[in-house]
Amino acid sequence: MIEFLAALEFWHWWIAAALLIILEILAPGAFFLWMGISAGAVGLLLLVIPTVSWELQLFTFTILSIISVIAWRVYLKNNPIKSDAPTLNRRGQQYVGRVFTLTDAIVNGVGKIKVDDTLWKVSGEDAPVGKGVRVIEVDGAILRVELAKQED
Repeated sequence: MIEFLAALEFWHWWIAAALLIILEILAPGAFFLWMGISAGAVGLLLLVIPTVSWELQLFTFTILSIISVIAWRVYLKNNPIKSDAPTLNRRGQQYVGRVFTLTDAIVNGVGKIKVDDTLWKVSGEDAPVGKGVRVIEVDGAILRVELAKQED
């Protein structure tokens, strides 16, 4: 194994970079992409300075990978991706703010509403069947509701 590491050439790193980027395409998650870019950078370093030891190559790859993954996560945290359909795969979130009629009374804080063809469990202030409730929050598969005002 040491012999292989000692014989690393720039093109080994570029092949590793290509494989990591292909892996990112097959299993997206913005993780392998940054490792692939780091491998490509180490290959470029080795092309420019061919006498770099294999230990320094691996160290550089490791540090570049860690820094780039952390930098990407920090960037995403500070600049979230905007979507024209942010609730597309979060069905319950689509109901926040809407008013529905109770199909099962809310007793001891738990009841049900019918949304289209689906019954949803709701939690909130006790209320009788037929009362209007507004969805204020989603907690897993339970919709938190409040009593709707008369004009709603």
